[in-house]
Amino acid sequence: MATRLPAKDLDRARAFYSEKLGLEPVEQRDGGLRYVCGTGEFAIFVSSGVQLGTSTQMGWEVEDIEATVRELRARGVAFEDYDLPGLKTVNGIAEIEGNYPSKGIGERGAWFRDSEGNLLGIGQPIRT
Repeated sequence: MATRLPAKDLDRARAFYSEKLGLEPVEQRDGGLRYVCGTGEFAIFVSSGVQLGTSTQMGWEVEDIEATVRELRARGVAFEDYDLPGLKTVNGIAEIEGNYPSKGIGERGAWFRDSEGNLLGIGQPIRT
């Protein structure tokens, strides 16, 4: 499985992923960049389409969400704030009830947008 994210400006997207997330592409081609994270991969491609970003388009599972949020904020990442029925962030992090049984009993999550408007998330499973 691999994620594909659209970008209007590939250079701007590359700078965001490098400077803000510390990620460098493992490969590039005209109009595209390919990244590898753990056992997964994602690509960013040039698109003139509209980036809707109304739901999470890609996410990472982390060991310590608070430390990850602090580190990303120090790099200039701005986290989304939500106050919706069933989803409220406090200091950028939401407590989410329920999870897949193999993952735990819930999850803590945080979301931010990349330079192209794509909505990205980080999550930390809550184990029993």
